[in-house]
Amino acid sequence: MGSAAKISVDPQVMSGKPVIRGTCVTVEVVLRRLSEGVTEADLLGAYPDLTTDDIHAALAYAADSLAHEDWCRRQVSSRRERGRDRR
Repeated sequence: MGSAAKISVDPQVMSGKPVIRGTCVTVEVVLRRLSEGVTEADLLGAYPDLTTDDIHAALAYAADSLAHEDWCRRQVSSRRERGRDRR
């Protein structure tokens, strides 16, 4: 199952933050805990509803989000530069 199928964004769940589908565990919490040095095993112990696939899906979702963000930023920057040239 791909990251999109494992991640849910619903304005009525955790204020619309991306969560592991069927839980209230946000992608942000997974990333933050991993960045603090917590192991996958520790996360799975702390959040019994999580699976290893869920953790990997959160990482993939974050990577995909950042990749898209960079593309969007370049598009906006490019449009702004073209607009300045016309003035």
